[in-house]
Amino acid sequence: MKVSGFTIIKNGVTFAYPFREAVLSILPLCDEFIVNVGDSKDETLEVVKSMRDERIRIIQRTWDMSLRKNAQVLSVETNHALKECNGDWCFYIQSDEVLHEKYIPVVRRAMEKYLAIPKVEGIRFSYKHFYGSYDYYQDNYRRWYVRETRIIRNKKDIVSWGDAMDFRHPDGSKVRTVDIKAEIYHYGHARPPRAMAEKTFGFYKLYHNDEEASKLEKAFQLYDDLGNLKRFEETHPAVMSDRIDNSNWQFDAKLDEQPPDWVRAILIFLNPVTKRIKNLIVKKNG
Repeated sequence: MKVSGFTIIKNGVTFAYPFREAVLSILPLCDEFIVNVGDSKDETLEVVKSMRDERIRIIQRTWDMSLRKNAQVLSVETNHALKECNGDWCFYIQSDEVLHEKYIPVVRRAMEKYLAIPKVEGIRFSYKHFYGSYDYYQDNYRRWYVRETRIIRNKKDIVSWGDAMDFRHPDGSKVRTVDIKAEIYHYGHARPPRAMAEKTFGFYKLYHNDEEASKLEKAFQLYDDLGNLKRFEETHPAVMSDRIDNSNWQFDAKLDEQPPDWVRAILIFLNPVTKRIKNLIVKKNG
């Protein structure tokens, strides 16, 4: 069994992405690792080179930032990295995702088991979304995605889709996947406040035209999803140790202002129902 890891990154230092940690976290499972480095205005390329592992292969590309609709540029560049993969399995890790080392045996056994079962085209992971700091995570499964496919069989008819969050067949049909008991730690919303703001503004420009992005920037609020946080009491991946030890910003989770868990559960359940009612009212009055 041969495994290819792959990822994409651009301006990772400026936006405080843990892209180095992301690569290192799954490297023990990989026979090769493809990193698509977009033309950056910081030291991103130098950081990737500094890992000095013979399995890591860098491709440098100029990303077409005009592909803004649904952040299509992200899937386009992910597919360029995917095309370079030679493994039986291709393990995709986004630059703000990290695999805890405790899951490495679980993932390896899953790849070995399902390699001989052709109908299984992908392997899905659970997610833990850290928010504000490394001490808190989101506990609202209605708003935050719960599972995503991160390992796919190396087939020409499986491609990165949309904004690179998913993999599908070229006709849009879903990949046949299995779920495993392994969790991806998502640190996209746990970074220094200034870097968080800059990263968010950068993402606005991936999804919207300049005018729309400007309006969103003016309305930006740093922490707009409080109320469903829980304190993280376990261990982070070992590769995150230095980054966490060097973190120096303050974050107030306002846990004392959160409603009790049973109230939050009811509110989370009712939220989509409330949205449907509002949409019906708008449609009726429209």
